[in-house]
Amino acid sequence: MEIGSKKVVTITYKLTESNSEGELVQEVFEKEPFVFLFGEQQVLPGFESNLEGKTAGDNFEFGIKSEDSYGPVEEEAIVNLPINIFMVDGKLADIVKPGSFVPMNDQEGNPMQGLVLEIGKETIKMDFNHPMAGLDLFFTGQILDVRDATPEELDHGHVHGEGGHHH
Repeated sequence: MEIGSKKVVTITYKLTESNSEGELVQEVFEKEPFVFLFGEQQVLPGFESNLEGKTAGDNFEFGIKSEDSYGPVEEEAIVNLPINIFMVDGKLADIVKPGSFVPMNDQEGNPMQGLVLEIGKETIKMDFNHPMAGLDLFFTGQILDVRDATPEELDHGHVHGEGGHHH
């Protein structure tokens, strides 16, 4: 069965920066594969287009440029915020350390994460870019399984059962 719309796809993959020899970003193994519903915007469009038409047992290898994945690093997403918003009981929250991601909300209440870059006397420099912004991505992997999505999976817009969502 070929990968296409309304198919449940099970894969393993290795994600590296730029090319196959780049720095390892993530690796997904067969014991806990990545399972997704094709055509439901659950993965990058370039990821889907490179897998379409493949079948179980096929290997894959492709790159996606940063402008086609998480975009460039945007300087306006790096901001200084008042230190007082990070204070708990008169002291800086334990989670706020350079290099740590802090869960926050934007002005409309939408959840987002910011990377702590620097802690100053009055401000904290935060980066709200996606962690992979500015990176060219390179995937290598194997298609483990392709099956038709169930009516319930199509109705819910995600995979159920093993590797998927459990209700």
